[in-house]
Amino acid sequence: MADGEGDFPLAEPGLWVERIGAKAFSAGLPALFLDRDGTINVDTSYPDDPDAMVLRDGIAPAIEAANQRCIPVIVITNQSGIARGYFGWDAFARVNQRVLDLLAEKNAAVDMVLACAYHEAGSGLLAVADHPMRKPNPGMLLEAGRRLGLDLKRSLIVGDKPADMEAGQRAGLGHGWLVDGEATTMGALSVLSLREARDLEGLLAAIRSL
Repeated sequence: MADGEGDFPLAEPGLWVERIGAKAFSAGLPALFLDRDGTINVDTSYPDDPDAMVLRDGIAPAIEAANQRCIPVIVITNQSGIARGYFGWDAFARVNQRVLDLLAEKNAAVDMVLACAYHEAGSGLLAVADHPMRKPNPGMLLEAGRRLGLDLKRSLIVGDKPADMEAGQRAGLGHGWLVDGEATTMGALSVLSLREARDLEGLLAAIRSL
Protein backbone atom coordinates (compact mmCIF):
# COMPACT_ATOMS: atom_id res chain seq x y z
CA MET A 1 0.00 0.00 0.00
CA ALA A 2 1.44 3.37 -0.97
CA ASP A 3 1.75 6.47 1.16
CA GLY A 4 -1.59 8.13 1.68
CA GLU A 5 -3.75 5.30 0.33
CA GLY A 6 -7.17 5.51 1.98
CA ASP A 7 -6.27 9.04 3.08
CA PHE A 8 -3.95 7.59 5.72
CA PRO A 9 -0.15 7.97 5.67
CA LEU A 10 0.57 4.26 5.29
CA ALA A 11 4.04 3.34 4.07
CA GLU A 12 2.80 -0.28 3.87
CA PRO A 13 -0.40 -2.04 5.01
CA GLY A 14 0.65 -2.21 8.67
CA LEU A 15 2.93 0.80 9.00
CA TRP A 16 1.74 4.35 9.63
CA VAL A 17 4.38 7.05 9.08
CA GLU A 18 3.11 10.60 9.55
CA ARG A 19 5.17 13.78 9.52
CA ILE A 20 3.46 16.36 11.74
CA GLY A 21 3.90 20.02 10.82
CA ALA A 22 6.43 21.54 8.47
CA LYS A 23 9.35 22.11 10.83
CA ALA A 24 12.67 21.46 9.10
CA PHE A 25 15.46 19.69 10.96
CA SER A 26 19.16 19.59 10.16
CA ALA A 27 20.68 16.18 9.52
CA GLY A 28 22.62 14.62 12.38
CA LEU A 29 20.33 15.63 15.23
CA PRO A 30 19.42 13.28 18.07
CA ALA A 31 15.72 12.63 18.69
CA LEU A 32 13.38 12.06 21.60
CA PHE A 33 11.49 8.81 20.93
CA LEU A 34 8.37 8.03 22.94
CA ASP A 35 5.97 5.15 23.13
CA ARG A 36 2.38 6.42 23.17
CA ASP A 37 -0.10 4.30 25.14
CA GLY A 38 1.01 4.02 28.74
CA THR A 39 3.78 6.57 28.23
CA ILE A 40 2.26 9.76 26.83
CA ASN A 41 -1.34 8.89 27.65
CA VAL A 42 -2.86 6.59 30.25
CA ASP A 43 -3.15 3.11 28.74
CA THR A 44 -6.71 1.99 27.98
CA SER A 45 -5.68 -1.42 26.59
CA TYR A 46 -6.82 -1.26 22.93
CA PRO A 47 -7.50 2.48 22.56
CA ASP A 48 -10.33 3.31 20.16
CA ASP A 49 -12.14 6.15 22.01
CA PRO A 50 -10.64 9.65 21.71
CA ASP A 51 -12.69 10.85 24.68
CA ALA A 52 -10.96 8.32 26.94
CA MET A 53 -7.51 9.79 26.35
CA VAL A 54 -5.80 11.35 29.38
CA LEU A 55 -2.16 12.46 29.47
CA ARG A 56 0.21 10.97 31.99
CA ASP A 57 1.85 13.43 34.34
CA GLY A 58 5.33 14.65 33.55
CA ILE A 59 5.68 13.67 29.89
CA ALA A 60 4.44 16.90 28.27
CA PRO A 61 7.26 18.95 29.90
CA ALA A 62 9.82 16.53 28.45
CA ILE A 63 8.33 16.95 24.97
CA GLU A 64 8.22 20.72 25.42
CA ALA A 65 11.89 20.72 26.46
CA ALA A 66 12.79 18.86 23.25
CA ASN A 67 10.70 21.32 21.21
CA GLN A 68 12.59 24.24 22.77
CA ARG A 69 15.91 22.63 21.80
CA CYS A 70 14.67 21.91 18.23
CA ILE A 71 15.08 18.19 18.92
CA PRO A 72 12.71 16.02 16.82
CA VAL A 73 10.00 14.32 18.90
CA ILE A 74 8.92 10.98 17.48
CA VAL A 75 6.15 8.68 18.68
CA ILE A 76 6.65 4.96 17.99
CA THR A 77 3.68 2.79 18.93
CA ASN A 78 2.62 -0.83 18.46
CA GLN A 79 -1.06 -1.09 17.50
CA SER A 80 -1.92 -4.78 17.39
CA GLY A 81 -5.61 -3.94 17.92
CA ILE A 82 -5.74 -3.09 14.23
CA ALA A 83 -4.32 -6.47 13.20
CA ARG A 84 -6.71 -8.21 15.59
CA GLY A 85 -9.70 -6.41 14.06
CA TYR A 86 -10.68 -4.50 17.21
CA PHE A 87 -10.54 -1.15 15.38
CA GLY A 88 -9.17 0.30 12.15
CA TRP A 89 -6.77 2.99 11.05
CA ASP A 90 -9.66 5.47 11.16
CA ALA A 91 -10.10 4.95 14.92
CA PHE A 92 -6.33 5.09 15.39
CA ALA A 93 -6.25 8.43 13.57
CA ARG A 94 -8.97 9.91 15.80
CA VAL A 95 -7.33 8.72 19.02
CA ASN A 96 -3.90 9.85 17.92
CA GLN A 97 -5.17 13.30 16.98
CA ARG A 98 -6.77 13.62 20.40
CA VAL A 99 -3.46 12.80 22.07
CA LEU A 100 -1.68 15.39 19.91
CA ASP A 101 -4.36 17.96 20.76
CA LEU A 102 -3.98 17.30 24.49
CA LEU A 103 -0.22 17.76 24.18
CA ALA A 104 -0.73 21.01 22.27
CA GLU A 105 -2.75 22.32 25.20
CA LYS A 106 0.42 21.79 27.28
CA ASN A 107 2.65 23.56 24.71
CA ALA A 108 4.13 20.24 23.58
CA ALA A 109 4.34 19.11 19.95
CA VAL A 110 5.18 15.84 18.19
CA ASP A 111 7.05 15.93 14.87
CA MET A 112 6.50 12.39 13.58
CA VAL A 113 4.30 9.41 14.43
CA LEU A 114 5.04 5.82 13.45
CA ALA A 115 2.61 3.02 14.27
CA CYS A 116 3.00 -0.70 13.60
CA ALA A 117 -0.15 -2.80 13.26
CA TYR A 118 1.51 -6.11 12.40
CA HIS A 119 0.94 -9.00 14.79
CA GLU A 120 0.98 -12.77 14.59
CA ALA A 121 -2.61 -12.88 15.91
CA GLY A 122 -3.83 -10.66 13.09
CA SER A 123 -5.47 -11.52 9.80
CA GLY A 124 -4.68 -10.98 6.15
CA LEU A 125 -1.67 -8.84 5.32
CA LEU A 126 -1.27 -7.79 8.96
CA ALA A 127 -0.78 -11.36 10.21
CA VAL A 128 3.01 -11.23 10.49
CA ALA A 129 4.96 -12.70 13.37
CA ASP A 130 7.98 -10.76 14.62
CA HIS A 131 7.69 -8.03 11.99
CA PRO A 132 10.84 -5.87 11.91
CA MET A 133 8.76 -2.74 12.58
CA ARG A 134 7.07 -4.12 15.69
CA LYS A 135 8.81 -3.37 19.00
CA PRO A 136 10.97 -4.83 20.49
CA ASN A 137 12.41 -4.85 16.96
CA PRO A 138 14.03 -1.50 16.10
CA GLY A 139 12.42 -0.95 12.70
CA MET A 140 10.34 2.13 13.55
CA LEU A 141 13.33 3.90 15.12
CA LEU A 142 15.53 3.01 12.16
CA GLU A 143 12.87 4.20 9.71
CA ALA A 144 12.54 7.54 11.50
CA GLY A 145 16.31 7.81 11.60
CA ARG A 146 16.53 7.23 7.87
CA ARG A 147 13.79 9.71 7.02
CA LEU A 148 15.08 12.50 9.25
CA GLY A 149 18.81 11.80 9.10
CA LEU A 150 19.01 11.32 12.87
CA ASP A 151 21.96 10.55 15.10
CA LEU A 152 20.43 7.53 16.81
CA LYS A 153 23.36 6.95 19.14
CA ARG A 154 22.70 10.28 20.88
CA SER A 155 18.92 9.84 20.85
CA LEU A 156 16.73 9.06 23.89
CA ILE A 157 13.73 6.76 24.29
CA VAL A 158 10.92 6.88 26.85
CA GLY A 159 8.49 3.98 27.27
CA ASP A 160 6.50 1.94 29.73
CA LYS A 161 7.61 -1.56 28.71
CA PRO A 162 10.90 -3.44 28.41
CA ALA A 163 10.09 -3.88 24.70
CA ASP A 164 10.47 -0.12 24.26
CA MET A 165 13.89 -0.23 25.87
CA GLU A 166 14.95 -3.24 23.83
CA ALA A 167 13.93 -1.48 20.61
CA GLY A 168 16.07 1.48 21.66
CA GLN A 169 19.00 -0.75 22.54
CA ARG A 170 18.78 -2.58 19.21
CA ALA A 171 18.62 0.74 17.33
CA GLY A 172 21.87 1.82 18.97
CA LEU A 173 20.51 4.39 21.44
CA GLY A 174 22.50 5.11 24.56
CA HIS A 175 19.82 6.14 27.06
CA GLY A 176 16.26 5.14 27.91
CA TRP A 177 13.71 5.94 30.60
CA LEU A 178 10.95 3.65 31.83
CA VAL A 179 7.90 5.44 33.21
CA ASP A 180 7.35 2.32 35.32
CA GLY A 181 9.92 -0.29 36.22
CA GLU A 182 13.42 -0.42 37.61
CA ALA A 183 16.67 1.13 36.47
CA THR A 184 18.86 -1.34 34.62
CA THR A 185 21.23 -1.71 31.69
CA MET A 186 20.57 -3.45 28.38
CA GLY A 187 23.84 -3.85 26.57
CA ALA A 188 25.07 -0.31 25.92
CA LEU A 189 21.65 1.18 26.77
CA SER A 190 21.43 2.78 30.22
CA VAL A 191 17.84 2.66 31.50
CA LEU A 192 16.51 4.86 34.31
CA SER A 193 13.11 4.78 35.99
CA LEU A 194 10.76 7.78 35.93
CA ARG A 195 8.97 6.76 39.11
CA GLU A 196 10.73 9.48 41.06
CA ALA A 197 10.46 13.23 40.44
CA ARG A 198 14.25 13.48 40.45
CA ASP A 199 14.44 11.01 37.57
CA LEU A 200 12.08 13.20 35.51
CA GLU A 201 14.44 16.08 36.22
CA GLY A 202 17.23 13.85 34.96
CA LEU A 203 15.35 13.25 31.71
CA LEU A 204 14.75 16.98 31.30
CA ALA A 205 18.42 17.67 31.94
CA ALA A 206 19.44 15.03 29.37
CA ILE A 207 17.15 16.57 26.74
CA ARG A 208 18.49 20.05 27.43
CA SER A 209 22.06 18.80 27.06
CA LEU A 210 21.52 17.39 23.56
